[in-house]
Amino acid sequence: MTERQNISSGTSWEAIAGFSRAVRIGNVVHVSGTTATDENGNVVGLNDPYAQTGYIIRKIERALNEAGAALSDVIRTRIYVTDINQWEVVARAHGEFFNQIRPANTLVEVSALVGEGYLIEIEAEAVIPTL
Repeated sequence: MTERQNISSGTSWEAIAGFSRAVRIGNVVHVSGTTATDENGNVVGLNDPYAQTGYIIRKIERALNEAGAALSDVIRTRIYVTDINQWEVVARAHGEFFNQIRPANTLVEVSALVGEGYLIEIEAEAVIPTL
């Protein structure tokens, strides 16, 4: 069996809900649904889906880096939005990070996210190239 590496952001919610920010098994990394929450638990980019998307992707990048991966290793993203009418601004922000990488992507509208003020949540999967 390949060793499992759990990546933690250190929030209390990980222990309460029983999840990790990211999990690496072998050369595959799965990053949990990520919101625009800063280290103090505050929403970043309130009422701004573009700002939230950028913040989230940079937060995903930090988790990937801790797991030994990079944004260039991402093969799939899933984006959840609370207002599908904002898809273009969200897609533009996503494209600024992934234009050359071009992972498979899903963008869907949901009725709500985990807390007030969250407009976007993003999951990512990465495969680290093997030599």
